[in-house]
Amino acid sequence: MKKLVLTFLGCFVFLSISAQRVGPPAPYGALPTEPQLRWQELEQYVLVHFTPTTFQNKEWGYGDADPKIFNPAKFDASQIVNAAKDGGFKGVIFVAKHHDGFCLWPTKTTAYNISASPFRNGKGDMVKEFEVAARKAGMKFGLYCSPWDRNNEDYGKPEYVEKYRNQLRELYSNYGNLFITWFDGANGGDGYYGGKNEKRSIDRSTYYGWDKTWGISHELQPGAVIFADNGDVRWVGNERGFANETSWATFTPEPIAGKAVAVPGETDSEKAQGGTRNGKFWKPAECDVPLRNGWFYHANEDNNVKSVSELFEIYLKSVGRGAGMDIGIAPNTDGVLHQNDVKALKDFGDFLKKLFTDNLAQSAVITASEIRGENQIFFGTKNLTDNDRYSYWATSDEVKKATLTLEWKTAQTFNIIRLRENIKLGQRIEKIEIDAFINGIWKKVGEATSIGANRLVRLPNYITTSKLRISIKESPVCIALSDVGVFREPEHLALPKIKRDKDGNVSITTETPVHQIRYTIDGTEPTVQSPIYVSPFPFLTSGDVKVKSFGTDMKSSETVVQAFNVYKKDWKIVTASFENEEKEKALNAIDENTETFWSTADNTSLTPLPQSMVIDMGQEMEITSLSYLPRQNGTGGIVKNYQWEVSTDNITWKTVAEGEFANIKSNPVEQNITLKASAKARYIKFIGKTSVDGKYITVAEIGVKTK
Repeated sequence: MKKLVLTFLGCFVFLSISAQRVGPPAPYGALPTEPQLRWQELEQYVLVHFTPTTFQNKEWGYGDADPKIFNPAKFDASQIVNAAKDGGFKGVIFVAKHHDGFCLWPTKTTAYNISASPFRNGKGDMVKEFEVAARKAGMKFGLYCSPWDRNNEDYGKPEYVEKYRNQLRELYSNYGNLFITWFDGANGGDGYYGGKNEKRSIDRSTYYGWDKTWGISHELQPGAVIFADNGDVRWVGNERGFANETSWATFTPEPIAGKAVAVPGETDSEKAQGGTRNGKFWKPAECDVPLRNGWFYHANEDNNVKSVSELFEIYLKSVGRGAGMDIGIAPNTDGVLHQNDVKALKDFGDFLKKLFTDNLAQSAVITASEIRGENQIFFGTKNLTDNDRYSYWATSDEVKKATLTLEWKTAQTFNIIRLRENIKLGQRIEKIEIDAFINGIWKKVGEATSIGANRLVRLPNYITTSKLRISIKESPVCIALSDVGVFREPEHLALPKIKRDKDGNVSITTETPVHQIRYTIDGTEPTVQSPIYVSPFPFLTSGDVKVKSFGTDMKSSETVVQAFNVYKKDWKIVTASFENEEKEKALNAIDENTETFWSTADNTSLTPLPQSMVIDMGQEMEITSLSYLPRQNGTGGIVKNYQWEVSTDNITWKTVAEGEFANIKSNPVEQNITLKASAKARYIKFIGKTSVDGKYITVAEIGVKTK
């Protein structure tokens, strides 16, 4: 017995000496900090927008809202937080102050805060209620306090910066440990500053003194990452929720053209989408996108909540590319999430649970073409399926290409491969290929470029095989892979796609065949009793077409909703900011084609802004809402400040709506303006007062809805 013990101890000592002799791989490139590591592990969180802006039915508040309108009678932070938790999200960022300047905690820095509202009889602290709800649910908590303040009388002066820093000190001192302190680049512009309706500009590179301002976060919340264009976590550069196919966690921020310093709002966002290979800093991407079209609640978007399929696509292109998934959720005026939002989150969370419950790689025998120092304990393949992100399989320093082979006793069916590197050693791998053993030969079924903290490769189709091979094709240094996962995505019926042609006929298709497609046009949910889609049908009014796919078992897909404006067959362009020869191009604004657009930049004798177009709808209608779709391929000429006028005779005009399309540059979705009261009109005039880029306007589509 003593001999056996001595032998075992001798082997352990030998392995220990061997491991020390070989040693771990040297780190490569920029490396994450401890807070960044914790952030990478989190993967999913939500961003909650709720201010008086909600009660104004606006996307960005102007700073002029009366605090008395803020009184959500059924407010329940736990309902909101737990809905996010059910969606698989692990953190909550609450917007403590948005651009409207209204502070949702009883701050000492401004009277424009929750104490001036009827909420909780003036004794409320919504930041605290969200923090308590998040802690109770086991969720991480973070805060966003907007640098831009459209209400504060001192905005633009040095005095405001000190007020703002004091707001951060209050937030970072009184609400426990935060996982993230969130900043954005919307700074300076028009507002209601101290009651003065005016525009105020700032020098973004110097005004906030970012080093000192962010120093407050470093001092009071050392465990938090800072999100900003050039923060510890970078903005991905779009609000679609997608990182690039090749996505590097390393990044070297560069300023936009004409600027010398990269700061929030003036960092080159195009380069942020993919990061910088061998960048100076570890600055992984956050992919932020609202659950609906906008960040704030709007009742007309109740049927425009993202589906499980849409959310999973975002997940694959954010979390699945080493980034973070930040979904915007917004309570309604009662102070709770709408039932459609709650259901969408729950369905998505259930989908993820079902997907990741069974990692087929754990039942496979995994062999590697080479193991560092032949040390199975420290660098072997068992580390790939132990659910530890920082144990890893590694190759010798000189081995930069290698293969892993997974073999099962019986054939397995799957379509998703997950790979993770030990990012404590940097982001190393640049290309992999995936082969499956099918019909006696190896067949390439997938590939990917960057890996990093997390990479999900979704194969085009389910495959069934007993052997899978993962080949690392390109890496500047030896390999340090921490995880291999193989999963079968839950099967679901193909979602219908709904289109209306120029003649007003609606067609419904699916990418793969389904048993039945059923639809409704009266606002109700499609059921097995609803009409079966057989061929295109006319839909010449405004309203929603709702559709579901059905299988042979009559189980259905998610509901797909397509909102249509009034059909435009008889519409004509009367006048616009163009010469007569450009009139044909103006028809792009009413051609039912989202990919075409009209631009006043096409006119060589362009008049200064504002610019406009007048449309004859062919008959008098009672309009309830108007819509503007910005161009979908660039930002030039996208309208920011707008005005709508209507007329029954093209002589007498009445203004029915005016304001700003807030955040339209980053989130260029259709802008729907619901009128305070319906208006009779045959003619509509759309006026673009200002644009986000350039001194001209562009229009992809103009639309109206009727009673």
